[in-house]
Amino acid sequence: MDVLIQLLDRLLQAVGQLFANPFYYIGILFIVLHYRKQIQMERKLFHTRLHSLLNETWRTVLWGWLGGISASVLMLFVGVNIQASTIILLWVLSIILVMMRVRFFCLAYAVGILGIAQVILSWIPNVTSLQEAIPVLDIVVGADIPSLLVIVAILHLLEGTLVGFQGARMATPLFLEGRRGQIIGGQQLQGFWPVPLFLLVPMTGGSIQGLPWDTLFGSNLASGWTLLAFPAMIGFTELTISKLPRKQARFSASLLYLYGIILLVTAIAAHFWSPILLVGAVLSIALHEGLIRYNQWVEDKLVPFYVHSQRGLMVLSVVPNSPAHELGIQTGELIHKVNGHKIKTKTDLHIAMGLNSAFCRLEVLNEQGEVRFLQRAIYSGDHHQLGIILAPDQDALYFLEQRPLHLFSYLRNKLTGLLSNNSTKSM
Repeated sequence: MDVLIQLLDRLLQAVGQLFANPFYYIGILFIVLHYRKQIQMERKLFHTRLHSLLNETWRTVLWGWLGGISASVLMLFVGVNIQASTIILLWVLSIILVMMRVRFFCLAYAVGILGIAQVILSWIPNVTSLQEAIPVLDIVVGADIPSLLVIVAILHLLEGTLVGFQGARMATPLFLEGRRGQIIGGQQLQGFWPVPLFLLVPMTGGSIQGLPWDTLFGSNLASGWTLLAFPAMIGFTELTISKLPRKQARFSASLLYLYGIILLVTAIAAHFWSPILLVGAVLSIALHEGLIRYNQWVEDKLVPFYVHSQRGLMVLSVVPNSPAHELGIQTGELIHKVNGHKIKTKTDLHIAMGLNSAFCRLEVLNEQGEVRFLQRAIYSGDHHQLGIILAPDQDALYFLEQRPLHLFSYLRNKLTGLLSNNSTKSM
């Protein structure tokens, strides 16, 4: 009971540290800017928004807290050695990296760079004099890289869980330029979560009573311990033109689980045998980039899915709370017939819907090719296509260019507009 009281006391202190930490609010600000940009793009492409800035932000923060508490409970049995100065250095590195590429706003890159730098410094003779000249090198040399790699691994296992549960819900439909210059549909699955970690760390005189359990990295906790607040950011961005959002989410989650398990095993090995430290630091970056490249390679091999066919018009997405949403129309289904008339073009759709201004009967082909019969009354103020967002045709006004972006380019990145079928300009 005394240990539980001490844990609660240290937890309250750590929560206070978290709310006093400016980096936690920087993470939330990044998320707000990210969703704001996403909603602006949705309005430009579809003349409506598919997500709510307020709802997405508070939901992201809430899930970040739930995930952070779960990871923190697990870390109580791991025990790490990390200092507040190391956390600050990692956040500074992360902010510098995100200015280069948005996807670099991930702890894996900062920890990998810190680990590689520590190994390089260990090869330099008389590094002590260099540390006196550059004080920040003391933080680099003193960082416990295996502990940091364990944190990265557990965060990515948590990320895999969040992606598996929430990835499909966060999908954003896009109009893209295909390999042959045609305009195709795609789904961008992306999400970022500010995760507050409360880490069990050693501290001289930190506690009167020792812990009643052993920790993996906790041999130095006998003299005292406390909880340290560590605001972390996790996130992913995946683009698919060949798979449904739920399938892409499961695929991405499985890759994240693989990454987390490999890095966790490497980190534990590095803790007990230091020569593996460089391997873990390099894997933290290289394996993360490898998973991204692998997903891109898989996408390049597959045929675009979000295109219209002779069987009907492809549903790219559905506006929330719209008639189509109420009818249960799903992304990836085909609008086969409307009011008894077969649909092959958007013009066919508009003409068929105009045949009965008060009622609409739909025949929809699901993913398995089975026909679903749907019907609904049409009311004043309903979306002109019942809230169905169709895959693009070659008359699409805008599409998104696929290219790596740094932070400022990402926030001001604009769509490309089609002047004609053979000419484009940047908006």
